[in-house]
Amino acid sequence: MNFAQHYFVTNYFQQISAKDFGDDFLWGVAMAAAQNEGAYQDYGKGESIWDVYAKKNGKIKSGHKHFVAADFYHRYKNDLLLVKALGFTVFRFSISWPRILPEGTGKINKEGILFYHRVIDECLALGLTPFITLYHWDLPAALEKEGGWTSHLMLKWFARYVTICADEFGGKVKNWIILNEPFGFTSLGYMLGKHAPGKRGLNNFFSAVHHAAMAQAEGGRIIRKLVPKAYIGTTFSCSKIIPNSDKQEDVFAAQRVDILFNRLFIEPTFGNGYPKDDFIFLDKLEMHSREWKYRERLQFDFDFIGLQNYFPLVVRYNPIIPMIKASQVKPGKRNVPLTDMGWEINPQSFYEIIKQFAAYHNVKEIIITENGASFKDKLVNGEVNDEERIRYFHQHLNALLQAKKEGVKIKGYFAWTITDNFEWSEGYHARFGLIHVDFKTQLRTIKNSGYWFRDFLRKE
Repeated sequence: MNFAQHYFVTNYFQQISAKDFGDDFLWGVAMAAAQNEGAYQDYGKGESIWDVYAKKNGKIKSGHKHFVAADFYHRYKNDLLLVKALGFTVFRFSISWPRILPEGTGKINKEGILFYHRVIDECLALGLTPFITLYHWDLPAALEKEGGWTSHLMLKWFARYVTICADEFGGKVKNWIILNEPFGFTSLGYMLGKHAPGKRGLNNFFSAVHHAAMAQAEGGRIIRKLVPKAYIGTTFSCSKIIPNSDKQEDVFAAQRVDILFNRLFIEPTFGNGYPKDDFIFLDKLEMHSREWKYRERLQFDFDFIGLQNYFPLVVRYNPIIPMIKASQVKPGKRNVPLTDMGWEINPQSFYEIIKQFAAYHNVKEIIITENGASFKDKLVNGEVNDEERIRYFHQHLNALLQAKKEGVKIKGYFAWTITDNFEWSEGYHARFGLIHVDFKTQLRTIKNSGYWFRDFLRKE
């Protein structure tokens, strides 16, 4: 048993509190516009790719739609009061691109601008630090008609949108996140077709990857230029990739998956280009994108990176899978604890993936910008007793603290998420919130995990 394994066997339930992380540690919650706001065609907002996708039969579980969602647009004041009441000091939210620019470019929607000013002002009045995410998956549908993330015009479109946001909100907001999980929206939306806009194929994927990687850096440069004293980051989905055995073929399969899941978007920001070593598949990406021509434009010196981790992946060699020649060994077959979505609960892998990213010498600071779990929450007599979620947070925060004690420059932790919301293709079935939402009445009920965080964050 190695040190990390021994630590997690013996210290899963070590009693800790927010004080152990230091006085300057950032404690927050995160949410996204498309998942929470509602008002999907009101107040001048344009149509997003998720608005279009949700109208297609069979795309979202049970035919759920996000058109009202958690109605944050009308209830933001009360929801921000709840964030404050639970003891958090940071509120991470995203701006809806089509609410600012209904056609993606062209005329600005003043009502959209005013809405985000109201949200920001309310945060500041409550003593909450706003962290803005510029792109959290809700591309204007008008731009998707022109190719969306596969279009060579994306950099021009994105630059204008970022410039507007920086000019409008940069005087009040100093903390900026450029993209949310670029591997997530490029793979699920442009290769596998499981998320909006529902495109498939490697050509779509390669184009979307390259344009997202370019936009990630360009967005950072724009914020740096226009917002004095800005603290700029971008977020990466990440999973510890574990080979199913010590066999060389499984080990190499895990390395290939790691390149896609964990290295594809971060390494270009360092000026190294795409991580092609040991994976001929990415030679095709380089040829497709002429990456050598754009290597300098892919680079940006971020102040921090956001890591978003939910589960590890165990993989094995599978010769019938094209290119990657690897497949997941599903956790249900391995007798491990699972969330309601079938995701493996593994705080040790959380610790290990943090250490993996911290090993890049270019990384200045790390913020865990998303971490959380979905369980079958039930409201009984006005209470949601979600002990599994409390255990999940307790274990993962222990893992985080261990990494911090070992010298990893971890600046903060943002729980996903404050209220139950629209969980993309899972619809309303997956509940991640610290606060239960009755989507028929919009009644909010703080779950026991919310109260647990309140006590955890208490400064007395």
